[in-house]
Amino acid sequence: MIGTRHSRATRAAIAGVLGAGLALVLAGCGSSDPLAEPSGDASAPAGDEAIVVGSQAYPSNEVIAEIYAQALEAEGYTVERRFNIGQRDAYLPSLESGEIDLFPEYTGNLLQFYDEDTEARTADDVYAALGDALPEGLTPLAMSSATDQDSYTVTRAFADEHGLETIGDLADVEGPLTLGGPPELEERPYGPDGAAEVYGVELEFSATGDTTVEDLLAGTIDVANVFTADPRIETEDLVPLADPEGLFLASNVVPIASGDVADEIAPVIDPVSEALTPEGLVALNVQNTVEQRSAADVAAEWLSEHGLD
Repeated sequence: MIGTRHSRATRAAIAGVLGAGLALVLAGCGSSDPLAEPSGDASAPAGDEAIVVGSQAYPSNEVIAEIYAQALEAEGYTVERRFNIGQRDAYLPSLESGEIDLFPEYTGNLLQFYDEDTEARTADDVYAALGDALPEGLTPLAMSSATDQDSYTVTRAFADEHGLETIGDLADVEGPLTLGGPPELEERPYGPDGAAEVYGVELEFSATGDTTVEDLLAGTIDVANVFTADPRIETEDLVPLADPEGLFLASNVVPIASGDVADEIAPVIDPVSEALTPEGLVALNVQNTVEQRSAADVAAEWLSEHGLD
């Protein structure tokens, strides 16, 4: 039995044949030039089925999905939105079955969903491993430099005072340093033991839980475990330290597409990924969650600013 995506292509082909025959008949009966160029937009997407774009029940993810949707609509595609679906157990079956065509994901977290024993850590290694781990029929399009993952983050003043850019730079700071984060961080591979093993950085640990950023701003801890897309990175002028050695599992924003449409929509979606930076994603989240602007308005403005509308 032919699936829906094949039927779209089949109907488009049949329509093309019938249309060509009809054009010849009309040319023989009418007074117009049969050799004249056909009217209409030859670059418009073939077929009339909507591209279904999904999102998690997570504001940042919905904004990215809305950007994908509006970028496709700007190129003439019909788009159906299925947002706020839930977590991976809820939406991956629909993505794998082809009910959803495009979904914003995160490389490291998705890789661990399919391969919990993966040893990949850096962005390029994780992306390559993800391509191998995905089920047949799913394709990762170009990943973005934007991430939504754990980080070691410091205040701007602390970074400037000590010339900090990477996690490894913390090894040159004199005196004891305290890392704050959820209690389980102390035993995680990217906790104090991991920092010592990978970067030679000695860190004491303080379980700060929900007050991690507040404790960082108050100076009761020196380094905080903060997600890289947290709006407070912009609003509180925080600095996530680069992780070139892969202490953390890289989790870059990546569009996952149905194999039936991946090649067709990649020229539209890949430029979006190229333009979406870590700082840009944080700014989008500030506009959406702090300034309370709608995902649709935030996405439209971002696309316009980047010449993608």
